[in-house]
Amino acid sequence: MGAVDKKVTVDEEVRARSLVEAERKAVGLFEEVARRGLIAPGESEKELSDRVRDLGAELFGTDKHWHKRVVRSGPNTLKPYKENPPDRTIEADDIVFLDFGPIFAEWEADFGRTFVLGDDPVKLRLRDDLPRIFDAGRAHFEAHPDISGAQLYAHVVGLAEQAGWEFGGAHSGHLVGEFPHEWIDGERIESYIAPGSDHPMRRTDPSGRTCHWILEVHLVDRERQIGGFYEQLLTLSR
Repeated sequence: MGAVDKKVTVDEEVRARSLVEAERKAVGLFEEVARRGLIAPGESEKELSDRVRDLGAELFGTDKHWHKRVVRSGPNTLKPYKENPPDRTIEADDIVFLDFGPIFAEWEADFGRTFVLGDDPVKLRLRDDLPRIFDAGRAHFEAHPDISGAQLYAHVVGLAEQAGWEFGGAHSGHLVGEFPHEWIDGERIESYIAPGSDHPMRRTDPSGRTCHWILEVHLVDRERQIGGFYEQLLTLSR
């Protein structure tokens, strides 16, 4: 192996470890959010977003996020990322999801989880279906070495429908890497797991580095006006 090849290998190892470590910290942040009971009736979505932001700064020194902080509750959980519904006060029997992109030591995490207040069985089933569908989507990705973003999106949509939900997003994930996020481009469909993203997901970027991906699952029930969200690394595991 030449010097250049060895450097690329080392860089790839560092990138992989750094992305996994960033996600590990995001997991810790969300676990502490739950432990401290920050998701509570009477809090507005904005207030909760600010509390989570401040907790990230307290625990990990996080002072920036690579995308807008998303807190959605009740009917706002139907809305995809690109929309900005009016701030809403969380209620006693709500379903709530968080979607945060904190930067840890210049490495991006992108992490989403859903929480249920109360014991509504449909909301609880929705929450519990999210990781199951994520895992099934990841298993399909791992079983198909040449899969494209469009093919994985179609499979995840099918998994949602089989479980009795509608898939709520125009895409089901995207590239992830160092901050600033150079390769996410809203006009560049190949940056997303989405219809029209026809290149193999297992590829290198223009600088020769391995592409790493986030997988998102957004399930909705429009009749009941509820949705849920689950997001984490697809191509690396903790």
